[in-house]
Amino acid sequence: MARVFVYGTLKKGQPNYHSMTDRTHGTAKFQGRGLTVEKYPLVIAGKYNIPFLLNTPGTGHRVAGEIYCVDDQMLQFLDEFEDCPNMYQRTPMRIEILEWEGTSSAPEERPAVNSILECDVYSTTTYQPEWINLPYYANYDSFGKHGLLYNEEDSG
Repeated sequence: MARVFVYGTLKKGQPNYHSMTDRTHGTAKFQGRGLTVEKYPLVIAGKYNIPFLLNTPGTGHRVAGEIYCVDDQMLQFLDEFEDCPNMYQRTPMRIEILEWEGTSSAPEERPAVNSILECDVYSTTTYQPEWINLPYYANYDSFGKHGLLYNEEDSG
């Protein structure tokens, strides 16, 4: 099992969340909510308004997202869904836990709120240079005030 931190269209209430709950892709168990320990630029880019976490630590915001425990089958699906390693690269990042719902066999194995976990995150170093000049977001919402609704047409 692997821990994955999602910050974009795969979060609850977002356009691709159904992919996380589709058992034909494997298993993804919601564990909690967190923030990246370091700041990153989270931008909405391209003609499909896709959220991208640019892997340039130290710039932008601490990004909010959700932590999932996924099996190998789901991890493989997510790699394909995220066009890894071409569009996104799966990299380990430190995530601060804000809220924990995950269950463990023993309470002492549960991470405490404000503790740090390492999670795989789909970020990118292969982005258009002008994206670094786009507005940065701390919490992605496809339906947000930015008016940049995620366009599912041919985006996957």
